[in-house]
Amino acid sequence: MWQPDGWSFRARLGLLVPHAAIGAESELQAMAASAGGVSIHATRVPLGVMRAGGLMDPTIALEPVRAFADPPLVDDAAALLAAAPLHAIGFGFTSSSYVRGAADDENLRQRLEARTRGIPVAITSVSAVLALRALEAQRIALVDPPWFSPELTALGVDYFRGQGFAIVHAAPAGLPSEQLAINPGQLFAWARDHVPSNADAVYIGGNGLRAVGVIQALEEDLQIPVLTANQVLFWHLLGLARARGAINGYGRIFDQALPPLGKLGPIAGNPLPPVARALP
Repeated sequence: MWQPDGWSFRARLGLLVPHAAIGAESELQAMAASAGGVSIHATRVPLGVMRAGGLMDPTIALEPVRAFADPPLVDDAAALLAAAPLHAIGFGFTSSSYVRGAADDENLRQRLEARTRGIPVAITSVSAVLALRALEAQRIALVDPPWFSPELTALGVDYFRGQGFAIVHAAPAGLPSEQLAINPGQLFAWARDHVPSNADAVYIGGNGLRAVGVIQALEEDLQIPVLTANQVLFWHLLGLARARGAINGYGRIFDQALPPLGKLGPIAGNPLPPVARALP
């Protein structure tokens, strides 16, 4: 009798995103439609490397990436977003974690939660660590957006290696360095050709990289779990909102419960493995 009206009954999820980006909102909205009864509510935060229309330089500079997570702008945005009746809020930005490190991610979470009236906050790179642990993955292939520099990719290797994972491959995808110029077929073909056979999971970083549409196809082709920045953030947010349920077509991670956060750092008893192959 009644038609869907968008007033979600399972979870209302907030999202902090760069001011000229559409990727995280688009992909979370697509997955939310599959979930049913979940809505996405975003607010925008200035990012120095983005221009009107979502344009960026072919390789993004590190200092504006670092500054994106500085107070007060993102803190004020979180406070405004938290005035809405939300269940959880996501920080939809990957690269600042690589530049600032895991310890700063925890500081950022605490800082933002001090402004969100008790609404829990998920940081994308922390979500990726939790997802990899939930899947008991050890040997990870990292696929970065084409606008990540070799230095930023190397910092990403350090980030995940610091959590106890062996990085068997790390490289920016060899695709057009413009968010709107990438289609799912391009990413699928590149990942299929470059993920090594000794990887037991793939993580496609970057909330602006169009990626969730290829997850199911890549998992079927590679026969290993495939994670993406927006997928793991959505999974983490659902867990924080206690709104788990069937999410079809977006990866096997949605069959896993959210593990305890604990303290970021190497898994207990798991020594830091060497980087097997890090490509520029």
